[in-house]
Amino acid sequence: MELRSHIPAGPLEAKWERHRSEIKLVNPANKLKRHILVVGSGLAGASAAASLAELGYQVSCFCFQDSARRAHSISAQGGINAAKNYQNDGDSVFRLFYDTIKGGDFRAREANVYRLADVSARIIDQCTAQGVPFAREYGGLLANRSFGGVQVSRTFYARGQTGQQLLLGAYQALSRQIGSGNVRMDPRAEMLDLVVIDGQARGIIVRDLVTGAVSAHAGDAVVLATGGYSNVYYLSTNAKGCNVTAIWRAYKRGAKFANPCFTQIHPTCIPQTGPHQSKLTLMSESLRNDGRIWVPKKKGDTRPPHQIPEEERDYYLERLYPSYGNLAPRDMASRRAKQVCDEGRGVGPGGGGGHGVYLDFRDAIARLGRRAIAERYGNLFEMYQRITGEDPFQVPMRIYPAPHYTMGGLWVDYNLMTTIDGLYAIGEANFSDHGANRLGASALMQGLADGYFILPYTIGDYLAQAKLAKVDPEHPAFRQVQGEVGERIRRLLAASGRKTADAFHREIGRVMWDKCGMSRNAAGLKEAMGQIGALRDEFWKDVYVGGRGEDLNQSLEHAGRVADFFEFAELMCHDALHREESCGCHFREEYQTPEGEAKRDDERFGYVAAWEFAGVGKEPVLHKEPLAFEAVHLAQRSYK
Repeated sequence: MELRSHIPAGPLEAKWERHRSEIKLVNPANKLKRHILVVGSGLAGASAAASLAELGYQVSCFCFQDSARRAHSISAQGGINAAKNYQNDGDSVFRLFYDTIKGGDFRAREANVYRLADVSARIIDQCTAQGVPFAREYGGLLANRSFGGVQVSRTFYARGQTGQQLLLGAYQALSRQIGSGNVRMDPRAEMLDLVVIDGQARGIIVRDLVTGAVSAHAGDAVVLATGGYSNVYYLSTNAKGCNVTAIWRAYKRGAKFANPCFTQIHPTCIPQTGPHQSKLTLMSESLRNDGRIWVPKKKGDTRPPHQIPEEERDYYLERLYPSYGNLAPRDMASRRAKQVCDEGRGVGPGGGGGHGVYLDFRDAIARLGRRAIAERYGNLFEMYQRITGEDPFQVPMRIYPAPHYTMGGLWVDYNLMTTIDGLYAIGEANFSDHGANRLGASALMQGLADGYFILPYTIGDYLAQAKLAKVDPEHPAFRQVQGEVGERIRRLLAASGRKTADAFHREIGRVMWDKCGMSRNAAGLKEAMGQIGALRDEFWKDVYVGGRGEDLNQSLEHAGRVADFFEFAELMCHDALHREESCGCHFREEYQTPEGEAKRDDERFGYVAAWEFAGVGKEPVLHKEPLAFEAVHLAQRSYK
């Protein structure tokens, strides 16, 4: 099939405005007759559900948490980007656009990224009007700070709680629509499959996580706002509930999956302390504004940090990337942290060669004072001290890279629609805006842009033109898919093995981290695919779930998600093996510059890789969307 991106004609800066003026509209009276299913209630899902209901559509919103306020979006601490240029430091819509394209190593679609930059300022206005308590300068303007990969200050923030405050803003907008009867909220409900009728997405199958009841829900369009899949690594910064199931089920029903191997390893996480851990804790990238990253120059140096004199410290990011220093892009900062630790210069428990580097605020405290640093990062410092027992005002933080954000996701066109008519993917669930590496503070920007300012326009274009027969959950297609879901549940419950799903999850996570993590090579990826296949077969023979399906059963929830991770991990490795280049966070060891940086191959791999499900046991089919660059020139990324 041909991938049709539906990018509007005309100059880059005029495409979105022109497209909005040409979009087909739904009559206000007809909006009342249209029913839209939104899966997910984080920033993307809550803002979309609230905006669609405000327009007059009938909306059902589903989330597996007990409240929309518990979505993983609250964990995005550091800030949200917008091209406001309050600092008068040279920022602009074009500079935000270019920084995002360059940061993603030229593997994103120009038109989508420019639109994101263009609407960014309106997001801040919207959230400020909602009462989001952004930090302010002395004169009253909203404050800004810098994030990795840029040389301007464009990141708006609410201390270290930005995601939480933005989510509360979206949640109050959603709550207003729930109170008005325009949104029906279905908490503790997990989507387990998609229903497609005559090539159109017409509904979903969900399981009530409290009662175990499986039910069908019909609508005129389906919106997936279900986040990313970094929990395929088991240890990640994601909430434990984050998974790939919703978009994986859509993939198996015909939606194409784009660039699954583009997974971001965040450089600023608290290091793992032992095999008992079930997740990792993110320390905001905003800390790199004032913290300096270093390791001892000498291998195996076990002295406490205060005993290591300045001349024996290696501020390696400042040395390697003098123009950006500690605010180098995430992929580069992560790889360099791994490199110095692999050299035996890491810090932390176990003496020299530990898995950690220092993030040191000594100089910033001396320059600005403890009070100023506490005002900027107080809750982050408190969180670090509670977890590690170390006071970062007295000793440097220890950090190490960890799986974080996923740039891959369902392929979508300019309208955010997948290759299944009527199925939309927004926020981290799609691939569209970040290429091979996401710049910090851009996740919140994309989620709210998609939900507040893009989807409410583009979904109307589809609903105004689509010929939609009336369907309900009694339709044969719904009964068939619901039966397939029930069979999968029964198969999991019937397994009478000896190992928990969590034990299998740890094993596949270790394989993925070792062979398809911060760096990859052909031999390791081939080994991983063999190991994943063997582990998947063992899972179905030796997993033990227990309990019943018609009840609260968190072991069953986890087992279903792990089963999907097994299948998805193979696609990730397949994608990474096929892409014989390095770009952004996809670092193939065979393809690097003499300086150890990513070496792209634009001639062979200057495209989006969109994979089609070909059937159980068959290799996925590759479809290519060529990436054309008109406003920027392809170049080797340099942050020196």
